[in-house]
Amino acid sequence: MKILKIAALVCISLLVSCKEAEKKQEEKKRPNFLFVLADDQSPFDLKIYNPNSILDTPNIDKLANEGIVFESARHMGSMNGAVCTPSRHMIMTGRTLWNLPPSAEFQTQIGSHPLDEQTIGALFNKAGYKTMRTCKKGNSYPGANKQFTVVHDATKRGGTEESGSAWHASQVLNYLGDRESSKEEDPFFIYLGFSHPHDTRNGTPELLEKYGAVNHKDENSVPELNEKQPQLPENYLEAHPFFHGHPDLRDEDRVSGVWKNRDVNTIRNEVGREFACSENIDTQLGKVLKKLEETGELENTYIIYTSDHGIAIGRHGLMGKQNLYEHTWRVPFIIKGPGIDAHKTKNGNIYLLDVLPSVLDLAGIEIPETVQGKSFVPVLKGEQENVRDVMYGVYAGGTKPGMRTVKKGDWKLIKYDVMDGSVRETQLFNLAENPHEYLPEHHKAGAMETNLATNPEYADKLAEMEALLLEEMIANNDPYRLWNQTK
Repeated sequence: MKILKIAALVCISLLVSCKEAEKKQEEKKRPNFLFVLADDQSPFDLKIYNPNSILDTPNIDKLANEGIVFESARHMGSMNGAVCTPSRHMIMTGRTLWNLPPSAEFQTQIGSHPLDEQTIGALFNKAGYKTMRTCKKGNSYPGANKQFTVVHDATKRGGTEESGSAWHASQVLNYLGDRESSKEEDPFFIYLGFSHPHDTRNGTPELLEKYGAVNHKDENSVPELNEKQPQLPENYLEAHPFFHGHPDLRDEDRVSGVWKNRDVNTIRNEVGREFACSENIDTQLGKVLKKLEETGELENTYIIYTSDHGIAIGRHGLMGKQNLYEHTWRVPFIIKGPGIDAHKTKNGNIYLLDVLPSVLDLAGIEIPETVQGKSFVPVLKGEQENVRDVMYGVYAGGTKPGMRTVKKGDWKLIKYDVMDGSVRETQLFNLAENPHEYLPEHHKAGAMETNLATNPEYADKLAEMEALLLEEMIANNDPYRLWNQTK
């Protein structure tokens, strides 16, 4: 009997030990996250969205080949000229544009805010993750940034190892090296934000040479053309057909090397500078991915690559990010990781504010009630094609109410109500027939390759989209109304 009791105790002890070992093993299997954020990058700069692009990004291309590319990923918009500020608040909080902390609008944080504790860094810390962040300083969300355990922030927009994108990559490489040295086993969430290709686009000398670009600094001349430079964007214009509604807007008037110039030489040179900076980002990302592979952590890491918003750089005669055309409203978005199908493209209809609930979902962390975004994990699993049917966008950083857009299916409406009512414009596009949003000024032959808002054939569709826009504005707590909407 005594022997049986001893044997039973031994079995129980072994069973407990096995369960504890299984539990530890399960904890070790919690996924890591590498969230990569470019600053001012249009999806159409990349070959995965624009096969005609000459931008070389082999590491981003490899991510896309090994994961899922979202065709319809967008930022919701901005209430101020620094579009990146509310965009980064939405990423951190998972909340919609008109429901963000005050720092999203005024770019200053006076004291703490209750939402600070419900942001990416704080939530992953509470769940036992190690968190690290490197990104630019300014035009961001300070209350959320400081929640990360390790923070190395600095604005790096130069053309050297120390002054450019390599600096951000080095912070991550050092962090991963420290993990390896200390044999850290807790999972990580790394926020790798680059300061480029945001202007001033001072690329490295070798990449500027590759794309035939120069760091032009003379306001009284234009840069020379070079056969290596990228060609003009397909929807290039010498000027936008009407005023964008933001007087003295920095991005349109005062960017070094461009200023108010929209000539062929200036735009081709500036796109070359953009590409030089973007290829360098790709190179630095490659170093980080190689390190993850060397440390054995790559296969258990979800990698997300995106941008805070797009940018024009000559498209539609604009330079900045203060517009709602596809090149600026859309963002590149790629995700690769454990269990994610390779070489897939999804429509998605996601906002950047869906990042927080999605990474929490993937990590098995409870999504707090403060989050208003939706997890796109069902899209990753193939359970649905889109997170939502309708997409709504805002630019209200200049004169009010500003610009609004709504998209459903192939149809997209943009409205402008600016300059105290002196500029009131409506644009209606069918993106299946007119993906570049050509305007009459582009002089295209296709009947639908233009703004269809004044075409009687599409009057019913225009009325439908106008009603849908108002519905979205109400649903998203938009504080403004346009001239032809119910007050």
